[in-house]
Amino acid sequence: MKIAMVGQFPPHIGGVGVHIHTLAKELVKEGHEVYVITYPHKDLKDIDGIHVIGTKGINIPGLRGLGFYLHGKKALKKLVKEENIDIIHGHYLIPAGMIAAEVGEKMNIKTYLTAHGSDIFELYNKKAISHPFIKNTLKKADVVFAVSEALKENILKIPVKGLKDKVRIHHNSVDISRFKPDADYSFKEELKKNYGLDNDNPILLFVGNLIKRKNVDGLIEAKKLSSTEYNLVIVGTGPELNKLKKQAKGIDNIYFAGKRTNMENIVPSSDIVILPSHSESFGIVLIEALACGKGVIGSNTGGISEIITPDVGLLIDSKDYQSIANAIDKVFSDEDLKNKFSQNARQRAKVFSKMEIPYDE
Repeated sequence: MKIAMVGQFPPHIGGVGVHIHTLAKELVKEGHEVYVITYPHKDLKDIDGIHVIGTKGINIPGLRGLGFYLHGKKALKKLVKEENIDIIHGHYLIPAGMIAAEVGEKMNIKTYLTAHGSDIFELYNKKAISHPFIKNTLKKADVVFAVSEALKENILKIPVKGLKDKVRIHHNSVDISRFKPDADYSFKEELKKNYGLDNDNPILLFVGNLIKRKNVDGLIEAKKLSSTEYNLVIVGTGPELNKLKKQAKGIDNIYFAGKRTNMENIVPSSDIVILPSHSESFGIVLIEALACGKGVIGSNTGGISEIITPDVGLLIDSKDYQSIANAIDKVFSDEDLKNKFSQNARQRAKVFSKMEIPYDE
């Protein structure tokens, strides 16, 4: 088959891009031809047998999505005509899902959509202006995937006729051959050489977009309350970066390591990975950490609570800084507990290691 996907794709960073890349690689491995239409980027290229099509547009918040909707829709129509596409799959409901659903309906091609979380938890649930666009997109799709049970429950609250019959679960997955305990540990040396790390305290790692929802400010506040000594390493960038750096001034051992693409070489250098988000549909970084043999701490919300079990990590209240600090202290003050999490982590990751092909065809 020929499959056209629409959405974020590497070198763009984020969970949506990871998911599309993993699924596309599996499809190529099984002999299908995959095209991905994505946002503009100067370093886009075909990778892993996947045809990558960049669009025109500008990378300015507020205008980026509109530009991608217009140019992405045009690119998808052209691709469908030229390559006789069998399936369209949009990732993230707006604008990629809108593009996929509208073109699929007009050109009579079966269309799948994947909701990835913030398109529902942040966009639909908090911005009424998005309601007609998301409802219309869900109405036009043939099948709608949710990456967690929590996300599925939220989607089914949206009043769209027939929605219950077309919503399914399709989890994110992790490549356990890429993320593994015996990977490169050079990141710790980089922290010492380039970021001034000058101690052997354990490393607590956060990876993600620096936006309010990720609650990195709560993580910094929790460090003030902690009774144990540890290094907090924050990997990522985003609109909250400068504010967070200002907040972290005067607090020992907090390091901002910027945007990275080689996470398989960064996670193994940590001791515990944390995701303190206020809302989260899944949390790919958690299963990547588990695959690397690392215990995890995460908010008791959304898909995070579907990943973290008592034998691999701890759940926290994202709004309670003391709860976050207590969980961190509990792990770093109890070597047996930390070792238990580490020993069970890889096995837990294997539950999410198989990328299932989700299409009916």
